[in-house]
Amino acid sequence: MGALRIILTVLFVIDCIGLTIIVLLQEGKSAGLGTISGAAESYWGKNKGRSMEGAMVKITRVMAILFMLLAIVLNMQRF
Repeated sequence: MGALRIILTVLFVIDCIGLTIIVLLQEGKSAGLGTISGAAESYWGKNKGRSMEGAMVKITRVMAILFMLLAIVLNMQRF
């Protein structure tokens, strides 16, 4: 049981560091004056899911879910 806890703790720390880096690399959600002129409806706005920004959002979601699951599992092992 001790080896499993060590492995999960190492994965948790790696996930924490990776999640922090991914969140800091993302751009802000404020579009500024571009939304007034309708720039959000451009080609890039419609294909945001296929861009690098869309991929980073998906990676953030997966890492956040992994963070929560690892936190729950590590906390349950105490009992």
